[in-house]
Amino acid sequence: MLHRNAEGAAVQNDPNTTLVTQTAPIANATHGGRAKCLQRLVRLDLPVPRTVAISFSAVQKIAKGEMPDVAGIVAQMPSGALMCVRPSSEDPDWGGPGAVLNIGINNKRFQELCTVIGEDAAAALYTRFVHGYAINVARLDPDMFDEVSGQGRAALEESLRAYEAETEEEFPQDPTVQLAGVLRSMARAWDGTSARLLRQAKGAPADAGLGLVVQQMAFGVGVGQCGSGVLQLVDSDTGLRQVTGRYLSQSQGRDAMQGDSASLYLGRDPRGPSLEELAPEAYAKLLEHAALMRTRLRAEMQVEFVIEGGELHILDGMRVARSSRAAVRIAVALADEGIIPREEALMRVEPRTLTELLHRQIDPRVRRDVIGRGIAASPGAATGKIVFSANDAQAYAARNEPCVLIRRETSPEDIRGMHAAKAVLTERGGVTSHAAVIGRGLGLPCVVGVSNMKFNLVQKQLVTKDGRVFNEGDEITVDGSSGQILAGAAQMQEAALDENFNRLMSWAEDAADIGVRANADTPADAQTARNFNAHGIGLCRTEHMFFEAGRLTVMREMIFAETGEDRRAVLERLLPMQRDDFKELFRIMQGQPVCIRLFDPPLHEFLPMHRAGQRELAEALNLPLSDVTRRIEAMSEYNPMLGLRGVRLGVTVPEIYEMQARAIFEATVEASRSGEPVVPEIMIPLVSARREVELVKTAIDAVASAVRTEQDASFEYRLGIMVETPRAALRAGEIAPHCAFLSFGTNDLTQMTYGLSRDDAGRFMSDYVQQGVFSEDPFHMLDTEGVGELLKLGSERGRAAQPGITISLCGEHGGNPESIAFCRDAGFDYVSCSPFRVPVARLAAAQLAIRHKIGY
Repeated sequence: MLHRNAEGAAVQNDPNTTLVTQTAPIANATHGGRAKCLQRLVRLDLPVPRTVAISFSAVQKIAKGEMPDVAGIVAQMPSGALMCVRPSSEDPDWGGPGAVLNIGINNKRFQELCTVIGEDAAAALYTRFVHGYAINVARLDPDMFDEVSGQGRAALEESLRAYEAETEEEFPQDPTVQLAGVLRSMARAWDGTSARLLRQAKGAPADAGLGLVVQQMAFGVGVGQCGSGVLQLVDSDTGLRQVTGRYLSQSQGRDAMQGDSASLYLGRDPRGPSLEELAPEAYAKLLEHAALMRTRLRAEMQVEFVIEGGELHILDGMRVARSSRAAVRIAVALADEGIIPREEALMRVEPRTLTELLHRQIDPRVRRDVIGRGIAASPGAATGKIVFSANDAQAYAARNEPCVLIRRETSPEDIRGMHAAKAVLTERGGVTSHAAVIGRGLGLPCVVGVSNMKFNLVQKQLVTKDGRVFNEGDEITVDGSSGQILAGAAQMQEAALDENFNRLMSWAEDAADIGVRANADTPADAQTARNFNAHGIGLCRTEHMFFEAGRLTVMREMIFAETGEDRRAVLERLLPMQRDDFKELFRIMQGQPVCIRLFDPPLHEFLPMHRAGQRELAEALNLPLSDVTRRIEAMSEYNPMLGLRGVRLGVTVPEIYEMQARAIFEATVEASRSGEPVVPEIMIPLVSARREVELVKTAIDAVASAVRTEQDASFEYRLGIMVETPRAALRAGEIAPHCAFLSFGTNDLTQMTYGLSRDDAGRFMSDYVQQGVFSEDPFHMLDTEGVGELLKLGSERGRAAQPGITISLCGEHGGNPESIAFCRDAGFDYVSCSPFRVPVARLAAAQLAIRHKIGY
């Protein structure tokens, strides 16, 4: 029970309805962030109006109709004081019901205030409360006040009449009844379905609690200098030190931020009048209080304040809202000034927000003309003219015209077009589809699985759901961060990889205790990985090298060769190209490990499926068209992703792996002579049996011996497998003795474990997630229960058979903070992800190590 207390007394109340004092039992987990912050401000002796904090448990009871001692709460306020109620959730991002101001005003108090602050000001306070109470507590339609006109007493009387006509009762006059109604409405609003879904979408748990704070009103209206405003010491977009905010005379709450033309700047500003000129003493105190809050609360704070009769009051403080670039700059600045340690600076930045720094993004202030939506597969945004083939994309790039490549789904043949385009859009696919994986590797904005637009590739048109038609050459914008497609060109924000970003990443490097490598297929990818200080290359998919101009025809000629000797003869022409590729990768990585996956895809992917392409191939190979079409038909498989690919090709068509091994070893010798010693890692894909590894290892060892003899050089290499079949994980104990490493390819492993096509699952996955079949898309978020159990079994059995074996994850899950946490707990040595996800993974790894260190 609350009792009236003498001003300034140290009061210890019922913890569920607690007067905010320096020693009151208030915590973020029980009363919310706003209540705890107000207690901190009280401890700093800042001019905070008298406040009572109501706990999560008390609010839950209020929602069920069990009211606390409301009269006791009112009694804690000075006699006749008006009150406001504000939400206090554990995380301010979770939101909450809007504040209600001026509780406690009634006909009697209105008359008293008229003599103190003037009739117009008193009427404005009363009218504001009548409207707020009617809408939020009595649940009346806001339209009922549309007929209220004028200002002052007349507007108040009309508002009271409208309320009484609608409710058929007098507006409540008892402050206790008013406060009880407000508390009840806010508690029930938090428990409403819409509010619950909204905060869960922001990451709040289903049972997240709400606290409430009841605060004595400091009037921003009345006689003398009165008003309200908001101040912060940094710019929310850039993080640069700069006094920002607004002040509005004769106002309450956050009225100053509503765009009123009468709002003043805070500091002196050539654009208009300022608070500093109007009330210099109050402004100086405000800056002093804000600086103290920054230092003692160890954060950049937004200060909500009121000036009443020239006297300054601090109503609230909250962490400044910030963009990703501002978050990094603020964290680094606080660490540099010794306000927080570097480890805490690392914890202040959400890993996923780094993505916004690595890529161009659509300016958040621009209006979006959204014409379609799909799966956000590769972050960043780009504008270009739409094209419908890889060849057209290359033609546009040759003319320096930005373009967006539109495909039903991409294939390896489209890689050159993807390199040329500024963004990619596909009708089909999911987060691990070809377009998504390659897009992330290239840092190319990509949206896949766009089901609400019609793709007409014959007529070269995109048709929106509302019937708008976009033809080839029309301009659109692709936002790979949100999955939106926009009409026309959108204003962009450039990537922000500045000194603050680099310093934060260097601190992350010092803190992390699990390695982060990059999936890199080309020298450009490797250079990006090196720029982000990846610990090497964890996956180099060599097949992508064969799709470059000048190599594809040779590759097709090899496919059409009849004998092993003929294939070797053709592959001799590819050997120097592969050797140069690997030598360049080794040069860029400067002695860092490079894990090269041997050829993986089915051979049919290199063959043209359309008649025109087949005719061109027949001419290039000097073969009858009928021979070409028959060969292509003979190579077709019902389910090629589970057919003749990966190690199965290495066993049945050994010439490909032999050529690749020779290219790797010859590049190793050359690179080691001119730079750091190279120890290449060779990875065999799609293994499911020990004998497959034995056969391939024997062949590769033979090539290594031959190169050592021919080059008169010594070198070492490490051979391992890509664990992407359930059987390989289950039989890791018998496979591991033949390997130096096991690298889990979770893209295919998830596909095979679930029996789901990763390219087609996007068509129904959202329904599955919404209906609770899966908690999340397993291609987007690692399934730690099912697929994760295979990872644990495989790593445990592998290490039991060979204790020193290296264990890693190289699927796209490797860039997810949640997956990194799982791998770290399971004792993995490193994760590997797309180059542009390396900083995200490095920061996530550092935060995990810090949490472990502090026992969080």
